[in-house]
Amino acid sequence: MKTCLECGEPILGRSDKKFCSDLCRNAYNNKVNSDSNNFVRNTNNALRRNRKILEELCKDDKSKTVRNTLVDKGFDFNLFTSIRTTQKGSTYYFVYEYGYLELDKDFFLIVKDNKSKYE
Repeated sequence: MKTCLECGEPILGRSDKKFCSDLCRNAYNNKVNSDSNNFVRNTNNALRRNRKILEELCKDDKSKTVRNTLVDKGFDFNLFTSIRTTQKGSTYYFVYEYGYLELDKDFFLIVKDNKSKYE
């Protein structure tokens, strides 16, 4: 007789069953997927935090700030959702609909893309 992959109890029913109940099936799959789920969850949380910081600093369609303000609020410059390069060669880093462009002397231009597909 086969036993449940999660709890080891005997399995009754179909011959191809792997778990004795939905509870055991869910518990087993949650354990198997926990590492990748945590990574995705943490990355999404950091992206949302970055977006919130940019939204907070960009009350209108454009604003300027300094690097220290972003860093002090916990902004992670390594996480963004897209990169756009203008015809003039400027590179904007976007976190969903908010983008930022590094200017001279640690200043940043923050813009909101009102034509964004995210709205």
